[in-house]
Amino acid sequence: MTNGTQGRDVQAVATQPAQLEAFYREHLPFVRSYVARRLEDPSDVADVTSDIFLRVIKSAATYRAQLGPPRAWLTGIARNAVADHRQAGAQYEATVRQVGGRRWLDEDSADRIAQRVTAEADARILLSRIAEIPVSLRAVVELVAVDGLSVAEAAAVLEISAGAARVRYHRARRLLRVSPAFPRHEVTP
Repeated sequence: MTNGTQGRDVQAVATQPAQLEAFYREHLPFVRSYVARRLEDPSDVADVTSDIFLRVIKSAATYRAQLGPPRAWLTGIARNAVADHRQAGAQYEATVRQVGGRRWLDEDSADRIAQRVTAEADARILLSRIAEIPVSLRAVVELVAVDGLSVAEAAAVLEISAGAARVRYHRARRLLRVSPAFPRHEVTP
């Protein structure tokens, strides 16, 4: 998607199947990795990933390019979906099954998801260590150091200024470097 048309392209996801397919194919690897870093159960990873793209379809008309690139917008949706999943627990899974949102996986799909969850184990360890820093700093460092967003994209996801995001990221990095709780992982830009 080009910068000049990305807003229209994202908004068209809700009404144009070709745009949905292109958006899905472009962003699926990022979304799968994002979710696999945060959830261990392969079925949960598949369910939440599907939920994220359903939310994309429902909210595509609300995308505003001036607030940030599509990946930042998508990351905000993914953060909310993972948080909702964690809060709702068993009730969330029951709701997804009731509305038919759960698709049974074939053996190969389940194996690929299980491999992704295993591959993201180090990221989950890093996230658990990051969880020990103040909440106000945590989100920026997760989005930048773990999920690979730029500081500006993280700012857009968190709906804060880029300057505030840079300050929070710098403070978080400093805490992570000096903390004895983080002996093996140094957060780098």
